[in-house]
Amino acid sequence: MTSKLLCSIAALCLWTGPISTQICRADDDFERPPIEYSKSAPHDRISRIQEKLASGELKLDYDQKFGYLPAFLKAVEVPVSSQMFVFSKTSFQRSRIAPRTPRAVYFSDDMYVGYCHSGEVLEVAAIDPQLGCTFYSVDQKQLDKPKIFRQTENCLICHSSTRSEGVPGLLVRSVFTGKSGEPILSAGGYSVDYTTPLEHRWGGWYVTGTHGKQHHLGNLLVKKDEVEEPVNNEAGENVTSLKDRFSVDSYLSPHSDIVALMVLEHQVLVHNRITRANFEARSAMHYQKEINKALGEPASNRLDSVTHRIQSAGDKLVDALLFVDEARFTDEIHGSSKFTEEFAKRGPRDAKGRSLREFDLKTHLFKYPCSYLIDTPHFDALPDEMRAYVWQRLWDVLSGKVQDQKFAHLSADDRRAIVEIVQETKTNLPDYWKASALASATKP
Repeated sequence: MTSKLLCSIAALCLWTGPISTQICRADDDFERPPIEYSKSAPHDRISRIQEKLASGELKLDYDQKFGYLPAFLKAVEVPVSSQMFVFSKTSFQRSRIAPRTPRAVYFSDDMYVGYCHSGEVLEVAAIDPQLGCTFYSVDQKQLDKPKIFRQTENCLICHSSTRSEGVPGLLVRSVFTGKSGEPILSAGGYSVDYTTPLEHRWGGWYVTGTHGKQHHLGNLLVKKDEVEEPVNNEAGENVTSLKDRFSVDSYLSPHSDIVALMVLEHQVLVHNRITRANFEARSAMHYQKEINKALGEPASNRLDSVTHRIQSAGDKLVDALLFVDEARFTDEIHGSSKFTEEFAKRGPRDAKGRSLREFDLKTHLFKYPCSYLIDTPHFDALPDEMRAYVWQRLWDVLSGKVQDQKFAHLSADDRRAIVEIVQETKTNLPDYWKASALASATKP
């Protein structure tokens, strides 16, 4: 057996079976004031869909082959081109999942949808500006109005662990998978994000696209109870069609796009860290208020511990936003679907036509290494104290005030371009981010 077998699986809802025993449940501070996660009403895309369904403003058509999936994806504005396939049994619909019947996963900036062939429900995760990741199931039975249920306790068993930054969030995981779709637990596993080398990614996934001589573990089925070293996955690499592996006609698209997979891995980490920064700041400020009240101090009296909590969570968020420790590519990567083109078109652009959604795919994921997720309601909803710290930290790094080696991957041109793009495309920036400070702060 190998200790190096570390691949990836996205779990959008409850993992079941022995794998769940390996996950360390986080302390549920978020169930207490001021967060009160399960008690609080979400204000996410799904809550708006529910209101429209109830009023009759929206009707979801039922497809005899796919149920509500096509209509639901359209309603929540999730592109079919984002489709990826997971063939390991790591969803609560595990009996429906196998290498011949993989689970399809779709996503956008604020939505994640899981679909099993002949499954009973759609598995849904939405990003709420204040609550972070909220979980739902959509009944696949044909009704006049589909039933959408919020899920808390069951999904939180796995989706509020140390692997999701200790908050309700998403997981991208690694496992080796046998012929039946069962994970081979003895082979080990770990969490995957944009820092993970490609050779350790995508076990348990189908992957379509080309990547030169680089290795990965996608499309790999382990035929024995133990994994042999070195792993030979030649047949699973640079795959552009999955027709010989399962019936692709049973899904909306034949692709499990390699670029979509990499974007997902970055996005999940940043979503979790934005949520962590939000919760940490709100909890810290609540604690400060209660302590000052008990001690008879002014409510605005800042505690050192509060400042430290805000800085710690804020620093981790900035690191993820700026792709610190990103795994580099040695060959150019090409997706197999329209995902790369469609994703790049969605972002706002500056006067020079530049966008944070532009891809590089030669040595790293994006051309300008700053996350497009700074232009989302989730980021904008950070508490004032956290948002002020994050913007200042970003400015200090990009202007060159902070000279930490971990930011050495940002060239002078990168920093200047990021500042200019953000300055032109982002509203409500602090004054020091505006044009009057731009030229002097970004001189080489």
